[in-house]
Amino acid sequence: MSESTATGADVQAAIRESVAAMLAGTDQDADGFDQTRWEHLARAGFTRLTWPEDGGGAGAGPDLAAAVLVEAGAQAARIPLVEADLATGWLLARTGLRLAETAGPVAAVAADLLEVAARGADVSVRARLRAVPGASTLTAVVAVGDGMVVVLDPIQADVRPGRNLADEDRDELTFDTVVAASQVAEVADTDFVGELRMRSALGRALLLSGALRTALDVATEYAGTRVQFGRPIGAFQAVQQALAASAGEVAAAGSAAGAAANLAARDGFEAGSTQLAIGAAKAHTSEAAGAVAATAHQVLGAIGFTREHRLRRLTTRLWAWRDEDGSEAYWQRVVGHRLISGGPSQLWPALTID
Repeated sequence: MSESTATGADVQAAIRESVAAMLAGTDQDADGFDQTRWEHLARAGFTRLTWPEDGGGAGAGPDLAAAVLVEAGAQAARIPLVEADLATGWLLARTGLRLAETAGPVAAVAADLLEVAARGADVSVRARLRAVPGASTLTAVVAVGDGMVVVLDPIQADVRPGRNLADEDRDELTFDTVVAASQVAEVADTDFVGELRMRSALGRALLLSGALRTALDVATEYAGTRVQFGRPIGAFQAVQQALAASAGEVAAAGSAAGAAANLAARDGFEAGSTQLAIGAAKAHTSEAAGAVAATAHQVLGAIGFTREHRLRRLTTRLWAWRDEDGSEAYWQRVVGHRLISGGPSQLWPALTID
């Protein structure tokens, strides 16, 4: 291991430890945005880790953001870190746009509809955004279209509330408003939507890998303490085999997500190797979510489904996140198409990315 690699690993470990401490004590019975935990992370700079330094961030890469996201997933944190950091920071760096000085949450979202038209010194904007996390808590939302990025104020939106399976806010926002020209960036030759999709998929895979780890920990701990027929249920071979299989899924999913984040930091999101790794990571973490959640609930039985139980908060996120930013089926098709399109000579090199 090189000195630079060791140093990077040490930094990631320190970030994970710090974030875990800040997120500890999360109210497992609450829903909606967790203002307290957001403020803890914001004060430490973890909500804007990848933002450019002149925009109020640390200018860090996705490998360090990965350490934050894995722990956020492990704690089932109710904060929009993927949208606020990994997506928004890159957009600000690429477009030169700036947001108002605030420590509040923001979100970058691909728009179903985004139309702009000059109106003197201002610009009129019509937009429709789906699955926006916690619109009522956001201080800004960055709408992304083909070659177009617009900073919008959520207060000006017509909001249609929505929620995912984990009771996380996923609202639909419709805008028909006017913004200053400085809040609009147009770069026709840049695929903002494509890269946003990749960044969001990576972020979701990292969240999934953290939640998978904790769900397995909860099931393993319960199996070691729950006594049935005179001995812990973890002593039964069937339970041991199920937990061992889940442990393999968790390890593989975590390795895939971590490798994708490291490749993104090294080669950038536009590299074919990075996109293949992200697709494989999201496909694998999404697939593992179903298998590990099923095993965990089989081990705990009915108690794991109760509202106040920690496992419910984890597994509902596993079920929700596995489909967000592309399901396993979607990313398996993407990965398969990329491998086939490269031809036989490129298959082995693609599978053995350094």
